Amino acid sequence: QLQLVESGGGLAQPGESLRLSCKGSGFTLDYKVIGWFRQAPGKEREAVSCITMSNGRTNYADTVKGRFTIARDSATNTAWLEMNGLKPEDTALYYCAARTDYSGTYCRSNSRMKSTDFESWGQGTQVTISA
Repeated sequence: QLQLVESGGGLAQPGESLRLSCKGSGFTLDYKVIGWFRQAPGKEREAVSCITMSNGRTNYADTVKGRFTIARDSATNTAWLEMNGLKPEDTALYYCAARTDYSGTYCRSNSRMKSTDFESWGQGTQVTISA
């Protein structure tokens, strides 16, 4: 059974950077899409970004485009979310999730990520942006 563990959250000031990691164990991520979602108190869970582990295709929410970068390392079963130019509105609990994608077409520019499409979830890591 695939298990996902996030790390790298914390407290940062506006304009600073944080890098979140999502490491999979118990199952290869080779035919998976890794998605990052976030949920702020009182708000719905929001899709942030995704990456296809097999071909590197990516997608970003408009709210983070140009500031966040997602990357992967298949050799270590890990995906990262590099977050630059952080804003207070980026404050949330960030989750990584995985879904199977043998075709490699789920995650692409202008595609819509839905949390219900993802099968496995990490426990979440808190990101707080405050001066």
